[in-house]
Amino acid sequence: MSELTLDRFEAACDAVAAVTRPTPLIYSEYFSGVTGSKVYFKPENMQRTGAYKIRGAYYKISTLTPEERAHGLVTASAGNHAQGVAAAAKVFGCSAKIVMPTTTPLIKVNRTKEFGGEVILWGDTYDDACACAVKLAEEEHRTYIHAFNDLDVATGQGTISMEIIKELPTVDIILVPVGGGGLLTGVAALAKMLNPKIRVIGVEPAGAACLSASLASDEVVTLDRIDTIADGTAVKTPGDKLFPFIKEYVDEVITVRDEELIVSFLDMIENHKMVVENAGLLTVAALRHLDEPGRKIVSILSGGNMDVITMSSVVQHGLIARGRIFTVSVLLPDKPGELVKVATVIAENNGNCVKLEHNQFVTTNRNSAVELRITIEAYGNDHKAQIVAALEKGGYRPKLVNTAI
Repeated sequence: MSELTLDRFEAACDAVAAVTRPTPLIYSEYFSGVTGSKVYFKPENMQRTGAYKIRGAYYKISTLTPEERAHGLVTASAGNHAQGVAAAAKVFGCSAKIVMPTTTPLIKVNRTKEFGGEVILWGDTYDDACACAVKLAEEEHRTYIHAFNDLDVATGQGTISMEIIKELPTVDIILVPVGGGGLLTGVAALAKMLNPKIRVIGVEPAGAACLSASLASDEVVTLDRIDTIADGTAVKTPGDKLFPFIKEYVDEVITVRDEELIVSFLDMIENHKMVVENAGLLTVAALRHLDEPGRKIVSILSGGNMDVITMSSVVQHGLIARGRIFTVSVLLPDKPGELVKVATVIAENNGNCVKLEHNQFVTTNRNSAVELRITIEAYGNDHKAQIVAALEKGGYRPKLVNTAI
């Protein structure tokens, strides 16, 4: 374990201070009330690149020789590391080629270009892009900056622990998002060096739980496929250079479903007015998995780079999940006044109709029945159930339709 030392972490803290913004802890009254714990957020979504990745990228490049930097850099990234490398390379005056999956959100592609990176879109996953970047490094003799499987990169990411503990020395638990394991390795190693009593818990998406699978097998394994909206942690294989440190320093790894991330996005927007990308929401969703009354918990919000289309989709599905928006289908005779009767039932129960779809061709006998699909705004699942019950009492036999607005 000699590759990660306190001296190196301290050197990294001094180095990254030149390019990082202060991200002081934010106490969450809402989540503290929900969980019974004392919850704080480490808002790395507020970094100048929109994510913590600038830390590891800058520290890694600072350790390179002038000759290595002169050859130019190359990396693969789902987006946040790309921006970190591009921004850091610009500071050091070296070129950087960034290979990104074709599925990368547009905001991350455009921001990487704005920071001076030359973007190459390749493959459907991070692993595809990584294979392309490694090939470029060999062909063009560029220095490869791995997104996570590098101890210098992990050391740079670990500087977050130093800031957390300086601000909140009595922290009990640190929640860390997990993709390949670079952030988790750095944060866990330094936290344990500074205070072995701190529990460090990694959180990964259930649809890309490569670290959980590896820990269960006691060796690094590669998933056959990944399926998650947390694109920043959509990795098939955790870092083999990091795996021994994770086993040594990390107390637990838990997984959360995509559905939990969707609801967590609404929680952060409504209660903290903060945009946090899906990968960064892993630790927010994990708060509801813990039963740690009175404990001081720091949840690392790893990034906030989310494009508007994704944001819109997440909001819609979050409203549906919470019963704030729902659609019902009812059959009624095709006669004047029937629509008014249905609308009256909904209005009397304080529902708000936001969309109507009238289908006269659901049966061959229009006089017998036509379909009316009504999208309704409600206060939540209890109110939704009240409205549906009122429609049933009115004889309309409503069927819930699982659809977005």
